[in-house]
Amino acid sequence: MNVFLIIAIFLVFSAFAYRKGTQKALATAGRDGVAVLHSRPGYYGTYLALWCGLPAVLVLGLWMVLEPLIVQQVVIGSLPDDVRALGGDDFNLILTTIQILARGGPQPSNVQPYMVDAAARINDLAAIGRWAMFAVMLSVAIFGFAYAQRLIAPSLRARNRVEQVIKYLLIICSCVAIFTTIGIVLSVLFESLHFFSMVPPQDFFFHTVWDPGFPREDADNAANDFGLVPLLWGTIFISFIAMMVAGPIGLLAAVYLSEYARGQVRAVAKPLLEILAGIPTVVYGFFALVTVGPALRDFGLTVGLDIQASSALTAGLVMGIMIIPFVSSLSDDIISQVPRSLRDGSYGLGATRSETIKKVVFPAALPGIVGGLLLAVSRAFGETMIVVMAVGAAANLTANPFESVTTVTVMIVKQLTGDTEFGSPQTLVAFALGLTLFVITLCLNIIALYVVRKYREQYE
Repeated sequence: MNVFLIIAIFLVFSAFAYRKGTQKALATAGRDGVAVLHSRPGYYGTYLALWCGLPAVLVLGLWMVLEPLIVQQVVIGSLPDDVRALGGDDFNLILTTIQILARGGPQPSNVQPYMVDAAARINDLAAIGRWAMFAVMLSVAIFGFAYAQRLIAPSLRARNRVEQVIKYLLIICSCVAIFTTIGIVLSVLFESLHFFSMVPPQDFFFHTVWDPGFPREDADNAANDFGLVPLLWGTIFISFIAMMVAGPIGLLAAVYLSEYARGQVRAVAKPLLEILAGIPTVVYGFFALVTVGPALRDFGLTVGLDIQASSALTAGLVMGIMIIPFVSSLSDDIISQVPRSLRDGSYGLGATRSETIKKVVFPAALPGIVGGLLLAVSRAFGETMIVVMAVGAAANLTANPFESVTTVTVMIVKQLTGDTEFGSPQTLVAFALGLTLFVITLCLNIIALYVVRKYREQYE
């Protein structure tokens, strides 16, 4: 039985429990009506639905975690003795092959009969496990329904109990988000430390050569292959070009929408501008690859400039177009928050609208605008698809925008794809790059939030 079908069945059952709980509450109230109930009837229905749904969800979660482990141990116990005697990578390869066969994937060339039997056993146990899980969940839900229905009475504090459960659910969701973030950071940190045990940190952060495609014979040359400087420079260079495009256009668009545009124009223009934020980045990358890059190359030929189709200028222009709605929306909101009294005071002294914007509104909103621009820079730092498709993976240390460079995110993608062994420095360097990018982006966000908070404290 499919897991999604089981979830759908229990959602319907919980809805039925909600209905019965509401009816039971009204029935216990009798002629006196809802006035004698401690809570509104809907809380009684929610109370009964929670008693049906939450225990079943708990059983589902535990079953999904424990079932694969138990099935794997059973299958391992059914393998031949000589196979179980194997250890390390050979045994893990056999288990991976069995799992691929169980999922119906492409059949490897070295398949043995016992692997086919083990894959069939996995599928049989999984099917039995699904039906057993459904039976246990149904039993738990029925028990919860019967138990909670007996408790429904006018004196039952259903609202208090429901809100308490919801509060605990919110706490659990918050903890999941926090622990997920901590887990990601720790996993990247530990793998980065593993990389730095192979390559000295000073060689990674200060060397100017990036060529990790294959290891060298001597350690010094191997360290030189992992220089971060050209990647970090390419990231900063492309982000700078993007902000040179997005910054002025986004700010001017925000000034027009907040100060000059009429209500009807603003209601139409702002959603149209923000449509750019909803376009997938891969579409921007394709646009840069087939349109902007060749157009810049042809323009360079007409004016006597050697502009490569895959250049930093191409990626920066397209990335800047993508960031325009980000800058304009933040700046528009910040400019709109400038107190109306400042504008009125400026007009009362005889200033024109343009003078008010230049001398009063813009300086007052400048700290918030700077914070918004820093957030936009962090968005540009983390962009991947546009750079992958528009620039490529040439790690050049150049200040010429007409030449090709690459960024940290592109190299993370490149180093984590391919047939390289996971424990090699060629793969682990991706985690060191990710940690570096994480620290840079975190610092930019902290500075931006500090600036915005200082601006808010000034006018609250």
